[in-house]
Amino acid sequence: MSTYVLSDSWTMTRRELAHWARQPVQVVVGLVFPVMMLLMFGYLIGGGREVKGEYVDFLVPGMLALTMAFGLEGTMTAVTQDLNKGVVDRFRSMPMANSAVLVGRSVADMLQSALGLAVMIAVGYAIGWRAHGGLGAALGAVGLLLLLRFAMLWIGIFLGMVAGRPEMVQAVQILVWPVGFLSNAFASPESMPEWLGTVVEWNPMSATATAVRDLFGNPGGEPGHMAAAIIWPVALVAVFFPLAVRKFQALSR
Repeated sequence: MSTYVLSDSWTMTRRELAHWARQPVQVVVGLVFPVMMLLMFGYLIGGGREVKGEYVDFLVPGMLALTMAFGLEGTMTAVTQDLNKGVVDRFRSMPMANSAVLVGRSVADMLQSALGLAVMIAVGYAIGWRAHGGLGAALGAVGLLLLLRFAMLWIGIFLGMVAGRPEMVQAVQILVWPVGFLSNAFASPESMPEWLGTVVEWNPMSATATAVRDLFGNPGGEPGHMAAAIIWPVALVAVFFPLAVRKFQALSR
């Protein structure tokens, strides 16, 4: 049984990857948009209030975390498109493991996120950002970022099935952006009003951004946030993974 599940999951993953070749513009836009935001905040808007050291060293890790969080939108859109085109219903009627549909979606999204992360890191180096914590610490930072993306992935799958229609995805996206920006991605909480800084500190994305800055040896990093950067995503997965699985199983009822 496990062999069939792996085989079916790989088939669904290859299906998702095949979309990259058929929709290259969508893939490129997904990679370029966070780069544009990085350049915009780094050169046009960024001021770095209350940031000790180079602002670009503070900004890049925050943008990496923000990019992982905003990947939720792409997952939601893909899920709702498959639902509305009847793709999911066709797959469920075939002799294949039901879990393969969700596994294929998650693997493809994680691969695209890893590619986007590599592009962002390369652009960061091009504009002067540097990681000073060593290779091992840098790999740990990348692991934390992908862990955050994995948590956002299952939230996106669940919300995509709940939304059901593309127009409902847009309504949810309106809420995603304030949550993403209500973090320490662009500015230090010390530069904000006390109440707002407290809210920002409790944002799971802020925990990841702070821990990643510490591992990269960049301004704004604090070792004490490592535990929170792990606990928050794991807790989100523990909540939304079973919710997504149950929602998927209920689609055919």
